[in-house]
Amino acid sequence: MAQGKTKGLQSKQTTSRAAHKASTTTKKGKRYVPPKKTSLVKQAAVQKTLTAKINKSIEEQMVAAASGGKLTIMKNASDAPSEKTK
Repeated sequence: MAQGKTKGLQSKQTTSRAAHKASTTTKKGKRYVPPKKTSLVKQAAVQKTLTAKINKSIEEQMVAAASGGKLTIMKNASDAPSEKTK
């Protein structure tokens, strides 16, 4: 008797009205419209490359600052070997 589909668990078909309502709702947040004029397209490309270069240099500076000194996590471990030999 339990071999067939049960009446309550059958999935409902999506109607065209529900699909239309879901597609018409706008998402939150800023809208980005890409530029169409050639000068603005070039300006956007330059801005994108500059942003990438700035982010890369900031990341390199952070890596250099972090790797410059001793690791603070391992500081206690480097002082502890004298206790292990006792």
